[in-house]
Amino acid sequence: MMPAHETYDVIVIGAGAGGMAAAAVAAAEGLRVLVIEKTAFVGGTTAWSGGLVWIPANAKMKEAGLSDSITDAVRYLSSTVPEPANAGLRAAFLTRGPEAVAYLEANTEVRLQPVKACPDHYPERLGATSGGRVLEPVAFDGTRLGAHFARLRAPLPEFTLFGGMMVNRLDIPHLRRIGKSLRSTIRATRLVSEYALQRLRSPRGTTLHLGNALAARLYASLLVRQVEILLSADVEDLLMQGDRVTGVVIRHGARDRSITARRGVVLATGGFSHDATLRKRFFPAAAGLVSATNTAGTGDGLRLAIAGGAALNADATSPAYWVPASLFHRADGSRGVFAHTVTDRAKPGVIAVNATGRRFVNEALSYHEFVLAMLRDGKDEPDRPFYLVCDRPFLWSYGLGRIKPFTRNVRRYVASGELIEASDIVQLAAKIGIKPSVLTATIAGYNSDAKEGRDSEFGRGSTIYQRHLGDAAHKPNPCVAPIVEAPFFAMRIYAADLGTAIGLKVDAQARVLRQDGTPIAGLYACGNDMGAIMNGNCPGPGIALGPALTFGYIAGRHLAEGAAVAPSAAKAAV
Repeated sequence: MMPAHETYDVIVIGAGAGGMAAAAVAAAEGLRVLVIEKTAFVGGTTAWSGGLVWIPANAKMKEAGLSDSITDAVRYLSSTVPEPANAGLRAAFLTRGPEAVAYLEANTEVRLQPVKACPDHYPERLGATSGGRVLEPVAFDGTRLGAHFARLRAPLPEFTLFGGMMVNRLDIPHLRRIGKSLRSTIRATRLVSEYALQRLRSPRGTTLHLGNALAARLYASLLVRQVEILLSADVEDLLMQGDRVTGVVIRHGARDRSITARRGVVLATGGFSHDATLRKRFFPAAAGLVSATNTAGTGDGLRLAIAGGAALNADATSPAYWVPASLFHRADGSRGVFAHTVTDRAKPGVIAVNATGRRFVNEALSYHEFVLAMLRDGKDEPDRPFYLVCDRPFLWSYGLGRIKPFTRNVRRYVASGELIEASDIVQLAAKIGIKPSVLTATIAGYNSDAKEGRDSEFGRGSTIYQRHLGDAAHKPNPCVAPIVEAPFFAMRIYAADLGTAIGLKVDAQARVLRQDGTPIAGLYACGNDMGAIMNGNCPGPGIALGPALTFGYIAGRHLAEGAAVAPSAAKAAV
């Protein structure tokens, strides 16, 4: 289906969080908006994500009795993002982030709540908080989307139960205590019963959580405002009149068509995580080609903007936000990428080892810091192996990668090569190509400390962030336990990205800039198309979605406040 009109006020390219936020705000301000999405679904990587949104000093914190201030946030960022680059954008984010949250809640379907116990990644730094800066979407009933629910990108199956049931973070501990706690058993039974009823009407669960709930809420916001959404369409070029962007050329099916944007175009195509050429140009060799993002992020927005004279912000300390990931194949033959963010690495009874069989990192550090350690250890070797190693009690209690807790039979994972199993450490070392004496010594040294709840080598469990990711029920250290009971297991992990940090240079109004620092009239960027304001540092959970929503909001408001292109100019551009 082609767009209903030849001319819109705003055209947004990309239907992830940033793009949909920009579209929702522009529409709430009374503008006619068209969203163009290259895939058949809305939601982008956001729909697969944990949905966390990092916004310091947000009003939700105060409502929950948590204290924060812009001053504290500045102090915290001064040590976690020490580079002077993009300081103005960070200042704009800190000022306007809380404003964006308030506006979205007042004018769209977006509803967020503070995660009270979710520390910043570096809680020992001045200005850090133990929770509240991170917001999460309130659960959403997918049936509210009606027939449009089928166009919302589904969550990754590895993060659902029973073929499509989503659960929130508070449900997970209860699911682990089924049969051990009456309260937990009742709660789990209710969740499963509700899901069973939902499946009578829908191909998957309709109680949405995490990033799927955020994507759904933004999508609902567009539908309420009658924003037109064009799916499975490619943008071939930007229309220019002089030095101003005035629209786009799209390909939808076999036809090319020019569509005018009276006020401007917003680029929000998801960065370049899946463009091999740009990865080779900007990523370290040890990073390889693994990405946990949606495959549609192939640098489309960057190429369109650069062709129009835009500049790249390539001075990032790190070119991406990193996460360790394991690889597997689903029953349908598709390759899966499991991001090891919070479910297993920091739990007691697992360690990470490098190609020599030695530990190289505190396993309970943030996913970003964990992979930075992998990259340092990798020494630019593109295929240097790393493994998570655990025993049977750990695998049963916490799972590993996509293998869920309480999995009785792991033979299919072993048969596929995803999970390596051995009856003792010597055999496990041989199976993964490590000297048995080295791996044996590594585990013996770790176990010696772990029996007393210590980690003298890396200090695992030494901060509230690390303990938050551990198992609070395990004493004395929620992150440390011996690896002693056969069989033993290993799973290979890779350095993967959660999104690119290198992107287009923009100003505090989200306008794309030329090499000389002047804005390109009518062209905006947000999300991963915009150069990361944190310069590739990762000070907290939700560090991508927080700026994405904020600068999507900023772009939408600025477009609403700006003057439209004169009708004659619009016609000339077409």
